[in-house]
Amino acid sequence: MLTTARLQRMNHGSRFRAFTLRGDRHAKPIDPFLGVDHAWISEPTFPAHPHAGFSAVSYLFMDSQTGIDNQDSLGNRNLIQPGGLHWTAAGNGVVHEEVPAEPGKTVHMLQIFINLPEDKQSQAPFAFSVESQEVPVVHSPGVKVRVPLGSFHNVVSPLSLPTDVRLLDISLEAGRELSVSIPEGHVAFVMPIDGEVSVDGHPFDLSDPKVPVNLPQGADRRVTLSAPTGNAKAVVFSGTPLNQPVHWQGPMALASSEALTAAVARYQRGDFGNLNLR
Repeated sequence: MLTTARLQRMNHGSRFRAFTLRGDRHAKPIDPFLGVDHAWISEPTFPAHPHAGFSAVSYLFMDSQTGIDNQDSLGNRNLIQPGGLHWTAAGNGVVHEEVPAEPGKTVHMLQIFINLPEDKQSQAPFAFSVESQEVPVVHSPGVKVRVPLGSFHNVVSPLSLPTDVRLLDISLEAGRELSVSIPEGHVAFVMPIDGEVSVDGHPFDLSDPKVPVNLPQGADRRVTLSAPTGNAKAVVFSGTPLNQPVHWQGPMALASSEALTAAVARYQRGDFGNLNLR
């Protein structure tokens, strides 16, 4: 039996369109993920902003028309190309900004918010990336699986992660299916990206935006994706739940109200640092 959550539309004019999924204040039922935005961004939308307590992860789909110009208050500045992934572990605080690299072109991406274990929320922030050509890919007839985070079959992402998660970017040709095993102890969910994706026989697409979560419920620990009506694309997320409280304030989320109050005070004092001018 599938449990479902509803994707919400979130638009900022025509420059930022997204389907967004959020856990509740305790991060259920998608713990350790706090939220996911499946987004199309055509212009700079959000000014430089702080993060603390969790990781902000950007993954660009291969069909993205352009990359993302990313910079943070640690002094990092890099171009996230289509197919690449950038991970910012905010820890005790960082200022961050992302904008499309080329005016007039649209970025097609996932913005993923992943909780940090409580003992890592007070640590210094850091960032790392994987380039498109470094992302492992598994091919079978009519199926392609990119593995930017975690592992699948016999391939493993080159990234060492502060939170135990997996992300599989799956493309299916019409009539094809794929069985995905869920790692022991992981919570898993599926987000439809393009076309109609059937999950264990249940159809899901963006015209009926419900997302199956807590997959699977039975002892088999497998989920089967298929593309019954045409080519389709979906992302399978999974991770080990942290089972810790989540206290939110804007773009900060920490495990206690005291830690959140302290993070806000650090940001207001300027302790998160500043961005260099572009």
